[in-house]
Amino acid sequence: MLLFKPQQTTVHDPLPVSIRRRVGLFWLTLFFVLLTGLPLLTAIFPNPTLLMVETFYRTGSLVFGGGHVVLPLLQTEVVPSGWVSTDTFLAGYGAAQAVPGPLFTFAAFLGASMNQVPSGWLGGLVCLLAIFAPSFLLIVGALPFWESLRRNIRTQAALQGINAAVVGLLLAALYQPVWTSAVLAPQDFGLALVALVALMFWKLPPWLVVVSCGVAGWLLSLAL
Repeated sequence: MLLFKPQQTTVHDPLPVSIRRRVGLFWLTLFFVLLTGLPLLTAIFPNPTLLMVETFYRTGSLVFGGGHVVLPLLQTEVVPSGWVSTDTFLAGYGAAQAVPGPLFTFAAFLGASMNQVPSGWLGGLVCLLAIFAPSFLLIVGALPFWESLRRNIRTQAALQGINAAVVGLLLAALYQPVWTSAVLAPQDFGLALVALVALMFWKLPPWLVVVSCGVAGWLLSLAL
């Protein structure tokens, strides 16, 4: 009986939206035009800045289910190409965990740490705007259709399936590149376990855990 239990739609209060459907379609069209057009532009005009914009815009477009899902996508784009090293990538990821705000701000760190031009504050600004642009376009474009979408049973089922797939992506991000690059010895595993306990059970602030683990790792490197 449980297998054949009918799906029930979730009841939501109506969301007042002042954006017309034509306006929403315009922003959705712009989103897809940039998603498909930027790779073509980079193939025709191999400019470093344009390539950075295309990479981070595409990454921001494909992320679903939380900022941590962006980690494996960014890693495959910026590390093999030589834009940043693996150590720099993981250090920036740890720093992004310690500060408030969305994890997408990690893109600013990567842009500022690039081994090519633009880098510094200009590279950080370019990458930050590029990775956030898809979400703004999708939100404004989907708002006029949101009421009908969230009341649709098939849409709800699709979102549940996507959320389940996101769990797999998060586990993949935990293993590669975090686990394979950072947990190389028993003391690394012990330090990671202490950090997990400090976050989940002791409820310590993330910035304190990051700083403490950094100091502990430095002391272990001197002692061993």
